[in-house]
Amino acid sequence: MLRRLFPHPILTLTLAIVWLMLVNKITSGNIFLGVVLGIVIPVMTAPYWPNRPKLGRPLLAIEYFLIVLVDIVAANIEVAYLVLFRRSKNIRSQWLVVPLDLRSPEAITVLAATITMTPGTVAASLAADGGSLLVHVLDTDAPDEVCAHIKKRYERRLKEIFG
Repeated sequence: MLRRLFPHPILTLTLAIVWLMLVNKITSGNIFLGVVLGIVIPVMTAPYWPNRPKLGRPLLAIEYFLIVLVDIVAANIEVAYLVLFRRSKNIRSQWLVVPLDLRSPEAITVLAATITMTPGTVAASLAADGGSLLVHVLDTDAPDEVCAHIKKRYERRLKEIFG
Protein backbone atom coordinates (compact mmCIF):
# COMPACT_ATOMS: atom_id res chain seq x y z
CA MET A 1 0.00 0.00 0.00
CA LEU A 2 2.71 2.46 1.01
CA ARG A 3 4.78 1.57 -2.09
CA ARG A 4 1.76 2.22 -4.29
CA LEU A 5 1.16 5.64 -2.72
CA PHE A 6 4.85 6.58 -2.81
CA PRO A 7 6.36 4.75 -5.82
CA HIS A 8 9.27 7.21 -5.94
CA PRO A 9 9.68 8.70 -2.45
CA ILE A 10 12.75 10.78 -3.31
CA LEU A 11 10.93 12.25 -6.31
CA THR A 12 7.94 13.01 -4.07
CA LEU A 13 10.13 14.92 -1.65
CA THR A 14 12.00 16.67 -4.45
CA LEU A 15 8.80 17.80 -6.17
CA ALA A 16 7.37 19.17 -2.93
CA ILE A 17 10.58 21.11 -2.20
CA VAL A 18 10.89 22.42 -5.76
CA TRP A 19 7.26 23.57 -5.63
CA LEU A 20 7.94 25.52 -2.44
CA MET A 21 11.03 27.08 -4.00
CA LEU A 22 9.08 28.05 -7.12
CA VAL A 23 6.26 29.78 -5.26
CA ASN A 24 8.86 31.36 -2.93
CA LYS A 25 6.41 31.56 -0.04
CA ILE A 26 5.89 28.97 2.65
CA THR A 27 2.23 28.84 3.61
CA SER A 28 0.08 25.92 4.66
CA GLY A 29 -1.68 26.02 1.27
CA ASN A 30 1.61 25.94 -0.65
CA ILE A 31 2.92 23.09 1.51
CA PHE A 32 -0.31 21.17 0.96
CA LEU A 33 -0.20 21.73 -2.82
CA GLY A 34 3.50 20.77 -2.93
CA VAL A 35 2.80 17.51 -1.09
CA VAL A 36 -0.20 16.76 -3.34
CA LEU A 37 1.90 17.37 -6.47
CA GLY A 38 4.72 15.33 -4.94
CA ILE A 39 2.35 12.38 -4.48
CA VAL A 40 0.19 12.65 -7.62
CA ILE A 41 2.93 13.13 -10.23
CA PRO A 42 4.99 10.04 -9.26
CA VAL A 43 1.83 7.91 -8.99
CA MET A 44 0.69 9.02 -12.46
CA THR A 45 4.12 8.49 -14.03
CA ALA A 46 4.98 5.20 -12.25
CA PRO A 47 3.81 3.03 -15.20
CA TYR A 48 6.39 4.76 -17.41
CA TRP A 49 9.23 3.69 -15.10
CA PRO A 50 9.07 -0.10 -15.38
CA ASN A 51 12.79 -0.72 -14.95
CA ARG A 52 13.53 1.93 -12.39
CA PRO A 53 17.25 2.00 -11.58
CA LYS A 54 18.27 0.68 -8.20
CA LEU A 55 20.91 2.58 -6.30
CA GLY A 56 23.46 0.10 -5.00
CA ARG A 57 25.01 2.57 -2.55
CA PRO A 58 22.72 5.58 -2.17
CA LEU A 59 24.89 7.30 0.46
CA LEU A 60 27.71 7.37 -2.07
CA ALA A 61 25.43 9.57 -4.21
CA ILE A 62 25.75 12.32 -1.60
CA GLU A 63 29.54 12.07 -1.77
CA TYR A 64 29.34 12.15 -5.57
CA PHE A 65 27.17 15.27 -5.45
CA LEU A 66 29.66 17.05 -3.18
CA ILE A 67 32.61 16.06 -5.38
CA VAL A 68 30.83 17.36 -8.47
CA LEU A 69 29.95 20.58 -6.65
CA VAL A 70 33.61 21.16 -5.69
CA ASP A 71 34.72 20.34 -9.25
CA ILE A 72 32.20 22.80 -10.72
CA VAL A 73 33.50 25.61 -8.50
CA ALA A 74 37.14 24.78 -9.32
CA ALA A 75 36.38 24.56 -13.06
CA ASN A 76 34.60 27.92 -12.95
CA ILE A 77 37.75 29.48 -11.53
CA GLU A 78 39.93 27.78 -14.16
CA VAL A 79 37.70 28.86 -17.05
CA ALA A 80 37.50 32.43 -15.70
CA TYR A 81 41.30 32.52 -15.58
CA LEU A 82 41.51 31.19 -19.16
CA VAL A 83 39.04 33.75 -20.46
CA LEU A 84 40.45 36.73 -18.57
CA PHE A 85 44.19 36.16 -18.65
CA ARG A 86 45.14 33.84 -21.54
CA ARG A 87 45.09 34.62 -25.19
CA SER A 88 42.85 32.50 -27.35
CA LYS A 89 45.91 31.32 -29.32
CA ASN A 90 47.23 29.62 -26.17
CA ILE A 91 44.04 27.66 -25.47
CA ARG A 92 44.45 24.01 -26.47
CA SER A 93 40.97 22.62 -26.96
CA GLN A 94 40.64 18.92 -27.73
CA TRP A 95 38.05 16.32 -28.62
CA LEU A 96 38.48 13.04 -26.83
CA VAL A 97 36.67 9.73 -26.71
CA VAL A 98 36.03 8.36 -23.25
CA PRO A 99 35.42 4.59 -23.31
CA LEU A 100 32.62 3.66 -20.90
CA ASP A 101 32.38 0.75 -18.52
CA LEU A 102 28.91 1.94 -17.47
CA ARG A 103 25.94 0.16 -19.03
CA SER A 104 23.00 1.67 -17.15
CA PRO A 105 21.38 4.43 -19.26
CA GLU A 106 20.71 6.40 -16.07
CA ALA A 107 24.36 6.20 -14.96
CA ILE A 108 25.57 7.24 -18.43
CA THR A 109 23.14 10.17 -18.36
CA VAL A 110 24.44 11.28 -14.96
CA LEU A 111 28.03 11.03 -16.23
CA ALA A 112 27.26 13.04 -19.37
CA ALA A 113 25.40 15.65 -17.32
CA THR A 114 28.29 15.88 -14.85
CA ILE A 115 30.78 16.44 -17.66
CA THR A 116 28.56 19.05 -19.28
CA MET A 117 27.83 20.90 -16.01
CA THR A 118 31.53 21.22 -15.29
CA PRO A 119 32.73 24.38 -17.07
CA GLY A 120 35.35 23.72 -19.71
CA THR A 121 33.99 20.33 -20.76
CA VAL A 122 30.99 19.22 -22.79
CA ALA A 123 29.73 15.70 -23.40
CA ALA A 124 28.82 16.01 -27.06
CA SER A 125 27.74 12.56 -28.19
CA LEU A 126 27.18 9.01 -27.03
CA ALA A 127 28.23 6.20 -29.33
CA ALA A 128 25.34 4.19 -30.79
CA ASP A 129 26.39 1.12 -28.79
CA GLY A 130 26.71 3.17 -25.57
CA GLY A 131 30.36 2.19 -25.29
CA SER A 132 31.97 5.62 -25.45
CA LEU A 133 31.31 9.29 -24.95
CA LEU A 134 32.66 12.10 -27.15
CA VAL A 135 33.84 14.94 -24.92
CA HIS A 136 35.13 18.40 -25.82
CA VAL A 137 37.69 19.86 -23.43
CA LEU A 138 38.33 23.61 -23.54
CA ASP A 139 42.00 23.48 -22.57
CA THR A 140 44.29 20.49 -22.16
CA ASP A 141 47.63 19.28 -23.40
CA ALA A 142 47.09 15.81 -21.93
CA PRO A 143 43.84 14.31 -23.26
CA ASP A 144 44.70 10.87 -21.87
CA GLU A 145 44.93 12.34 -18.37
CA VAL A 146 41.54 14.04 -18.76
CA CYS A 147 40.03 10.74 -19.88
CA ALA A 148 41.60 8.90 -16.93
CA HIS A 149 40.38 11.64 -14.57
CA ILE A 150 36.78 11.30 -15.81
CA LYS A 151 36.89 7.54 -15.45
CA LYS A 152 38.50 7.57 -11.99
CA ARG A 153 36.71 10.53 -10.44
CA TYR A 154 33.20 10.10 -11.88
CA GLU A 155 32.63 6.82 -13.70
CA ARG A 156 34.08 4.63 -10.95
CA ARG A 157 31.78 6.20 -8.37
CA LEU A 158 28.75 5.96 -10.64
CA LYS A 159 29.43 2.25 -11.14
CA GLU A 160 29.28 1.85 -7.36
CA ILE A 161 26.17 4.03 -6.97
CA PHE A 162 24.20 2.31 -9.71
CA GLY A 163 25.87 -1.05 -8.90
